[in-house]
Amino acid sequence: MNRPFAYGDKVLLLDTKQRRYLVTLVEGGEFHTHNGLFPHAELVGAPEGTVVRSSRGSTYTALRPTLEDFVVEMPRGAQVIYPKDLAPICMLADIGPGVRVFESGVGSGALSMTMLRWGADIVGYELREDFRNRAIANVRSFLGEDALDRYRVELRDAYEGIDERDLDRIVLDLPEPWQVVPHALDALRPGGILVAYCPSIIQVSQLREALASKRWNGTRSLEVLHRGWYVEGAAVRPDHRMVAHTGFLTVARFLG
Repeated sequence: MNRPFAYGDKVLLLDTKQRRYLVTLVEGGEFHTHNGLFPHAELVGAPEGTVVRSSRGSTYTALRPTLEDFVVEMPRGAQVIYPKDLAPICMLADIGPGVRVFESGVGSGALSMTMLRWGADIVGYELREDFRNRAIANVRSFLGEDALDRYRVELRDAYEGIDERDLDRIVLDLPEPWQVVPHALDALRPGGILVAYCPSIIQVSQLREALASKRWNGTRSLEVLHRGWYVEGAAVRPDHRMVAHTGFLTVARFLG
């Protein structure tokens, strides 16, 4: 999207300490921090990379937020799945254009947005109406109204059953994903894939027991660790801190 900023656009502002602020440009709007303010109008018509100065002399670089930026900074009700797990989930589930996905545990919509961005058509079940509304609002906010044509979220309990049939994928972020496995037998097409995100290894163990039949193939569980590196001249070393455990990913292929 190579065009100047306009009202209604989302902008990621970075200060000199790389602190991040996600704002939406509105007519008459102002960006405020303890370091001063500047009117949104200063960015309208400006290209990405523009540097603006606040009333107290602080500078901010303006960029369009990536999906990663938005997931980390977006409004949320439930805890989101972070980018280090979102991309592996989409790879393990083989998400692509036109793939029919059932998702449960929609939460704030981070995983939904990622799969929609990869081209999926999603039906979601969510127990809480506030989470459902937040997820739809976040999808609309970042991907636009057209994305909602491929996104339907119902206030339903996946533990009680799945109405959809011939699904390509089932993706779960639930406390007890093993309760969905019996319903997946009717909902998934042969060759379909189930992926579950579980914070606890006890959850993984129970899920693996539910998947331990000849109807499932290639079942495996893994976690993704994210370690950055400090690179400053000749000083090159791993960062002292890393994003280690967030959750376990379990994937299985349905044989029918």
